[in-house]
Amino acid sequence: KIVANPGTLTGSIGVIMELANVQGLLEKVGVQSVVIKSGRYKDLASPFRAMSAEDRALLQSVLDDVHDQFIRAVAAGRALKVEQVRDLADGRIFTGRQARTAKLVDELGDLQDSIKLAARLVGIEGEPRVVEPRKRFSFRDLLDNFFWGQGAQLVPSRINLKYLLAL
Repeated sequence: KIVANPGTLTGSIGVIMELANVQGLLEKVGVQSVVIKSGRYKDLASPFRAMSAEDRALLQSVLDDVHDQFIRAVAAGRALKVEQVRDLADGRIFTGRQARTAKLVDELGDLQDSIKLAARLVGIEGEPRVVEPRKRFSFRDLLDNFFWGQGAQLVPSRINLKYLLAL
């Protein structure tokens, strides 16, 4: 079951590949690209040259295949017909309400509604106990928080600094 807030943004079912061509810019500043490659397509989508029609067709076929896989995964996961999902799979986003109408989510609600639903689905009676994973401590967190002033929230009070550095 999927629960979504009515105003959440859901989606998009789509695949995109964006590539830049900086060949003209490099030519203006006197930089020339040299490519040594082992195969015909090894520099496919290179930003240093214009894309050929053949390159574009090859990349489009890859994108189309990934898009089809995405559509089929959504259809299987939501028990929808592939054509139903294909009609929705144009990259647009949906609000939670729109997603429910499109059968991409099952119910509208918030986190508490999701917890209650999960508890009901697995047969928990009474108030479910929610266990949240603890944030792993890292040396980077220590440094970030030293410099940005939020270290007291991350450093467990029972551990002193010499042991933290050993972790």
